[in-house]
Amino acid sequence: MKNYLILLLLISFAVYMISCNGNNRSDTETGTDVVTASDILGNPDYRAISYGGYRENSRDVQPAIPELKEDMKILHAMGIRIIRTYNVHLDHASNVLKAISELKKEDPDFEMYVMLGAWIDAKNAWTDKPDRIRFEDAERNAIEIARAVELANMYPDIVKIIAVGNEAMVHWATEYYVEPDIILNWVRHLKDLRSKGELPPDLWITSSDNFASWGGGDPSYHKEALNELIREVDFISMHTYPMHDTHYNPEFWGVPEDETQLSDIEKIDSAMSRALKYAISQYNSVVHYMDSIGVDKPVHIGETGWATVSNEFYGESGARAVDEYKAGEYHRMIREWSDNNNISVFYFEAFDEKWKDAANPLGSENHFGLINLNSEAKYAIWDMVDKGVFDGLTRDAKPITKTYNGNIDSLMTDVLVPPTRNEISERTEMEEADGE
Repeated sequence: MKNYLILLLLISFAVYMISCNGNNRSDTETGTDVVTASDILGNPDYRAISYGGYRENSRDVQPAIPELKEDMKILHAMGIRIIRTYNVHLDHASNVLKAISELKKEDPDFEMYVMLGAWIDAKNAWTDKPDRIRFEDAERNAIEIARAVELANMYPDIVKIIAVGNEAMVHWATEYYVEPDIILNWVRHLKDLRSKGELPPDLWITSSDNFASWGGGDPSYHKEALNELIREVDFISMHTYPMHDTHYNPEFWGVPEDETQLSDIEKIDSAMSRALKYAISQYNSVVHYMDSIGVDKPVHIGETGWATVSNEFYGESGARAVDEYKAGEYHRMIREWSDNNNISVFYFEAFDEKWKDAANPLGSENHFGLINLNSEAKYAIWDMVDKGVFDGLTRDAKPITKTYNGNIDSLMTDVLVPPTRNEISERTEMEEADGE
């Protein structure tokens, strides 16, 4: 571990020397105002999205710079101005930054900013060792943080936020999760670099994690280290997924008895309204916990989304929650709510990625994108196709068209009505009896 800390110090010193030689942007040098995280977060004119540009079954195949530039042009046309990446140990994040930088040089009006993720693991994560040491860093963490620092200094006009870890503290992430102390130490390290001038002064530092990890759920998360972390970050980036909870916590989802006489579409629309309220309640639970420890700072949504395909818990034999109509309604409602309340939502996600569940092509994790791998815009953004937003743009040499050939009647044949609350109760009892 000492060797990694020494390496971290050496890299940090090198980055500092680079920044002192003029790589950090200033108003004087550019003749323009520097856009900061505080300018763009919570600003409806700067919509956010989670981005991965992978096209293949494995991340061993990295998207090329031209492919990334293609994606950035599509997102820019959609009104997206902030993207979120997840790690820096692969080439993806650095290539995304390079692609954006090239686009900015080609077109002075092109504008895109990045919340740069640094992946964090517990010691012995992803191994067959019997114990994962939650209070110790994986050896790679120091290198990951150092690389994030390097990239933030290389692209200060693009990287506006560093997020330390992704769902790194949530207890169900059994393969890798860490205790809040680990995240807290790295957040403090980055803030210390910032205070010394070794990171841009307007760079914001956070961690992006499940709402429960930020104190909005089970009291087992309520630890002093978490409270200190909340005090240290520049804002809270919390995740909420009502889609997943249609199976894991379904009491909000089922059709109540007083709605059983409604039409199918009315039942579906009512369920989606409850899903939005459920997401808002999780957001509010984090705000309430933050308030309870005497902290007042911005809270934004680092992830939320709704898949369009599933052969698992969320599909026809389960919650009957997943299809393009419901996903489109959720996207519309969460965007309207967040815009009206000056809350950023890094919607998950821009494009489908089939590596996420490569062994199961119909797995929901592969189908959260607003655009699929056939370059088809899903129902959520059909209106953008109609308005000509994507005219002249392609992805993988294909123009952006609409799923279902834009036929709403055809789409609706795949839309299922949620189960009643009685059906959910019966299914839950059966699953418990089977020992699921």
